[in-house]
Amino acid sequence: MDDISNNIKKVLFVFLLLFMMVISYVTYFEIIVAPQIVNNPGNSRLWAKRNEVLRGTIYDRNNQPLTKSERVNTLTQKREYTGGAAFAHVLGYVNQKYGITGLENRYDQYLMGSEDKSLTQVIRELIESKGNIQQEDKRGDDLITTLDSDVQKKAFDALGDNRGAVVVLNPKTGEILAMVSKPSFDPNEDALKAAWSTINKDKERPLLNRAVSGLYPPGSTFKTVTAVSALENIDGIMAQRFNDNGELRFNAKEALKNFGGEALGNCSFREGYVHSSNVVFGTIGLQLGNDKLKQTAEKFYFNQNIPCDGIVIDKSRFPELKTYEKGSIAQSAIGQSSDLATPMQMVLVASTIANNGIMMKPHLVKQVTSSSGSVIQDIKPESLGIKVSAANAATMRDFMKGVVEEGTGTNASIDGVTVCGKTGTADHVDEGKNAPPHSWFIGFAPYENPQVAVAVIVEDGGQGGIAAARIASQVMQVALKK
Repeated sequence: MDDISNNIKKVLFVFLLLFMMVISYVTYFEIIVAPQIVNNPGNSRLWAKRNEVLRGTIYDRNNQPLTKSERVNTLTQKREYTGGAAFAHVLGYVNQKYGITGLENRYDQYLMGSEDKSLTQVIRELIESKGNIQQEDKRGDDLITTLDSDVQKKAFDALGDNRGAVVVLNPKTGEILAMVSKPSFDPNEDALKAAWSTINKDKERPLLNRAVSGLYPPGSTFKTVTAVSALENIDGIMAQRFNDNGELRFNAKEALKNFGGEALGNCSFREGYVHSSNVVFGTIGLQLGNDKLKQTAEKFYFNQNIPCDGIVIDKSRFPELKTYEKGSIAQSAIGQSSDLATPMQMVLVASTIANNGIMMKPHLVKQVTSSSGSVIQDIKPESLGIKVSAANAATMRDFMKGVVEEGTGTNASIDGVTVCGKTGTADHVDEGKNAPPHSWFIGFAPYENPQVAVAVIVEDGGQGGIAAARIASQVMQVALKK
């Protein structure tokens, strides 16, 4: 009898275990897998639902429409991008054949009107529509972005025929005023269809959003991070003197040289930054060591996902090096070695300095509103914390002012405005050969009360103090007129 009882218990235990496994799988499927299947851009039923609702409009910060949708027939609608190629990477596109990208993808559930709404929101919309539930054409929700059309267009035009990117932020709020990547493409349906095969084969990768996914050696713009680390970790750094003879030698084969063979002689920490001395900052990198410099870089979100809203930002990278890798440690301190950064990463470095050491979360959308105008979601500025002390941020603002007034960044100057910045001339290898250096500039203005921060990269553009600095000046002038 005991044997039968034990066997029954064993069978019941097996059945109980199987039951729990089934319940666990069903729960996992319903919570994790099912929403992914439903929201997959390739889901034909979702496209039918998407076309059933007239897609919401995306506006810039001044309520200028950046998209338009019109009904073609009961099953299809046409989406128009009024800004064309200038807004292609930031807005993305929605296309049944080619999928959904950019902001269109991130806010798809709102734009197609399928985001769950609270009872209060539903009642409010019914009241505003005077109880007319059966409207002639269902409409999705609208987005009011942080973008400024004038700044966006200026950034796009200023880049000209160059490959590169421009990102413009309000350092006090984290609002993205402009985000441009070149080469670009026309996201409108007919143009996209005609060019799809060509742009997918293009070696210059026009579909890549260089502003958030382009990873480049940051060059001397990274000296801003190194300088912050020195202020935090090296006692007496402000009084320290450096002997810059144009070369920092590690051994018979390895040496770090200044750009163009320049030698500053006996110079201060500030002079080394203002005139972008590789010798001074390579020396500082060795004094800091990899651990401390890496710790500071990671405070700025290198090697980490940057919290953001409306966009996905690729991780910037700072290496972990052994103590004996002196050449690489020195190179990493000047933004070379295996350092890689996105333009969005570097504009956040500049904006943090501008904002008294507080980094603000970058965001692209201000509000989500219903078709009747009621606010569904209001996105407020959000701090990511103090990354630099107020005192050190003030020191860095003075350094960056010196760069534009007397150092390598004079081309970024604006009449009547005190501009702060840092140039970068980033060496890189292309297809196994040394290529012309990338031209970088990061900065902000005005010095007294920063309203705008910018990062510019011009691929193969040469000295940062020329191509990138000039573009930054043009873009900031438009942004500051607002």
